[in-house]
Amino acid sequence: MQKKWLTKTVFIISLVSLLNDAASELLYPVLPIYLAGIGFGAMWIGVIEGIAEAAAGLSKGWFGKWSDMRGERLPFIRFGYILSSLAKPLIVLFPNIFWAVFMRSTDRLGKGVRTGARDAMLSLNSPSEHRGKVFGFHRAMDTIGAFIGPSLALWWMMTHRGTNIKEIFYLALIPAALSLLVLLFLKEKKTPPNGHGTPGLKNMFSYWSEGSKEFRKTISGLLLFGLCNSSDLFLLMALRTIHEATGATYFGHHFTADESVIIYYIFYNFVYALFAFPAGIISDKFNPKTTFIIGLLFYAVTYAGFAWLTSHTGNDQQILAVVLMILYGIFGAVNDGISKTWISLIVPKEDKGAALGFFAGGSSISLLLASLIGGLIWSFAGAWVMFAATAALTIAAIFYLSVFTNRPGDSK
Repeated sequence: MQKKWLTKTVFIISLVSLLNDAASELLYPVLPIYLAGIGFGAMWIGVIEGIAEAAAGLSKGWFGKWSDMRGERLPFIRFGYILSSLAKPLIVLFPNIFWAVFMRSTDRLGKGVRTGARDAMLSLNSPSEHRGKVFGFHRAMDTIGAFIGPSLALWWMMTHRGTNIKEIFYLALIPAALSLLVLLFLKEKKTPPNGHGTPGLKNMFSYWSEGSKEFRKTISGLLLFGLCNSSDLFLLMALRTIHEATGATYFGHHFTADESVIIYYIFYNFVYALFAFPAGIISDKFNPKTTFIIGLLFYAVTYAGFAWLTSHTGNDQQILAVVLMILYGIFGAVNDGISKTWISLIVPKEDKGAALGFFAGGSSISLLLASLIGGLIWSFAGAWVMFAATAALTIAAIFYLSVFTNRPGDSK
């Protein structure tokens, strides 16, 4: 008899992610506008995001390990979502750099607290033959929230021009509060504890030595790609430049540069949400390794395309930009959910929180390094060099994963 894949637990976690991401992504495109409005330039915005990303990255592995040691995930999931839900809108309470760093870091720390435990709960509540489908469904729901959020922000900006942008932050309280309400319905069956007490600082990334050789080979390839996977900010900056060079008219309406970038971002999240669930199904039918590598090919083509876009001018730029954002959305649908599926299939059940937390933490730090390096290359050599170098390094990651890793089996 075929096991049911869409359980109550999987649906509730996915719905909570949808609502929480709607709140997050409602603010994502307007956060730089708010910070610039209170006197913080690009450098300070980069500092805030860098510290916040480090807070998330350095905590994911530690809290994932702790959830394994306790044999329960729900307390970490609840506390993590509470932190993020409160911190997001409160960033506008005091207009100074220290408060902005503190609130943004608290938001990302909440992500660090919940990520490993949440992914472990998803893995533990899904049959191995449907695990890609479960993670794909979760990513699809999460990204529907990421589509709803900036759509609300765009609607608010277009219908409330001249009003205080702080109102958008208060608007984010609604989906954030709804996510906490839905979270009350989540229940958990505890698993046997894998240790006692709390992990020490050395346990933050201790699963590197505790995991199998196959885990280390796989995670090395995934994190090699992580060093290519810089912030989406660079793509948005390139799209803004394209708008300024060619203009943007949709359905007879001319949008500002900021509105145009949000439209591209909404479109990307729409494609992402559309393909996330099918990507999970394909992963189950074939295997996560093959599916993930195909996603990396889309990523390499996207960045090679942006290298060409940022080194040429022409009236066809907008059409190519739309095509590239479709490819990037497909990559996004494959990247997160399928990589987690791959890892969950090569580690034992009692270590899933630590393994997934380690990967999430390593990915966050790789993202921080990729963004810093990408910014330096952009500043000193030009945008097209940064995009071209990223595409080349992605090809190297594809080669490594193709040659040096195995098709995953199931470790229950």
